[in-house]
Amino acid sequence: MKKGIYLLPNTLTLCGMFCGFYAILASLKGNFVYAAWAILIANIFDGLDGWVARLTNSTTKFGVELDSLSDLVAFGVAPAVLIYSWGDLHSFGRVGWGAAFIFVICGALRLARYNVQMGTTESKAFTGLPIPGAGTVVASLVLFYNEVWGTLSGKNFIILFLPFLLAALMVSTLRFHGLKEINFKERKPFWLLVVIVTAFVLIFMFPEIVIFIFSFIYVIWGIIEGTYLFRKKRNLKKTA
Repeated sequence: MKKGIYLLPNTLTLCGMFCGFYAILASLKGNFVYAAWAILIANIFDGLDGWVARLTNSTTKFGVELDSLSDLVAFGVAPAVLIYSWGDLHSFGRVGWGAAFIFVICGALRLARYNVQMGTTESKAFTGLPIPGAGTVVASLVLFYNEVWGTLSGKNFIILFLPFLLAALMVSTLRFHGLKEINFKERKPFWLLVVIVTAFVLIFMFPEIVIFIFSFIYVIWGIIEGTYLFRKKRNLKKTA
């Protein structure tokens, strides 16, 4: 029997990788807005390749591994280079490039853990912040800051702290929700459709602001829910 690969889902995966590669080049040239949009567009390809693979029943081990490599480039290396260049992290010396590298390392560890846990604990909710979510936070922050305040200048300790925070969240055991938890075949309340349509309209009207707000809420929600579940388990152990 001849072995081969499925072209459509793997092509979409490579398109996402190309967006990440372009984002790296754009960041090095100082085109930070283009780089940020490239990372956000990579999210679309990242969602499409998995959806197409499941729809056409073409999910393979090769596709899973290629998807992880693509995610590491698009949502690990590209955001790290972007925040290092845009956030002027080189002015912090070793701490600056260390912050960017820690982001990449924890992103790689997050992907490795996801591949190992696939089909078990990772089947619905995610354990730790997904690397596309971390990359989206960085990209949306650049767009939000550029839209609201303009060019970033000088040392900013909040920007320096952000890669460390996102890296810690990626390798944490906090639970973050994903679209896999939603069964689109089941009937949903009417208000949910209204919320989804409203969200899309707002994104088209004010993309730089709304995408950042949504990504920020996603991270904060995961932290709050994870903290609540952790304290709940501790209380149960004490009363047991």
